Amino acid sequence: MEFHSKLLQPLPKQNERGENMPLRLNERGENKPLHLNERGWKGPLPFYMTYPDYYGPGREAQLLQDLEYLQQLYPNDVKRYQRRISEILDKTDYEGSMIYDEYPDKYSLLALAGSMRKVLEIEEEKAPEESMIQVLLFNEVYKRRHGGRRGSFFF
Repeated sequence: MEFHSKLLQPLPKQNERGENMPLRLNERGENKPLHLNERGWKGPLPFYMTYPDYYGPGREAQLLQDLEYLQQLYPNDVKRYQRRISEILDKTDYEGSMIYDEYPDKYSLLALAGSMRKVLEIEEEKAPEESMIQVLLFNEVYKRRHGGRRGSFFF
């Protein structure tokens, strides 16, 4: 927070003749003149502060809303796969499930995606590739870990 407060300090003002610039304390406690165009932070802005609508802490609901909206734009086949993956994931969604671990095990998630592929191969004429199943599964896990609606699309 110290960085942000230094960055947002107002620019100092000079008198009419440009004299008697305001002073500030440096690291050693000495008074140094504060130049007109100098702020507390001299480096470039961090990349995340340059985005126009930065999603910081506490903006999770808006992120989930954006994710669900973009999922509504999926092609119809992908929407159908997403719904089915959500239904299959419901069986592994319980308190203490590995999908809610702080760092879910990669190989367990890949095994879950593989078993979902086998189910989809049986049910669908043309089953999706495993990489698509993995992406849809990981998106669904993300939504569930962060309080999103479970695989539902609302039009």
